[in-house]
Amino acid sequence: MTRLLFWIALVILVVMAVRSKVRAAMTRAQGPAAGPAPGPAGGEAKAWRRVADKPEAMACCAHCGIYFPSSEAVRADGRDYCGTAHAREAHPQAR
Repeated sequence: MTRLLFWIALVILVVMAVRSKVRAAMTRAQGPAAGPAPGPAGGEAKAWRRVADKPEAMACCAHCGIYFPSSEAVRADGRDYCGTAHAREAHPQAR
């Protein structure tokens, strides 16, 4: 009976340790919420890259109708296209 309790306690400790490591890794990946944390020598630690707070505007391809970020648009004759291939297909004389 003592061996069974020992193994149950060991499994619980291992699960708790793994969960703690996963939480720490997720916190590091998300970055600090209020700026960089002080480093071990009292200096500033490197700031984590943060994802843009504002969503990017979407554009619709004039050829296939798919939506994509407007920063990736290929513009031809005042229209947005998802790639150069669709821009060429819509305007074959522009080759």
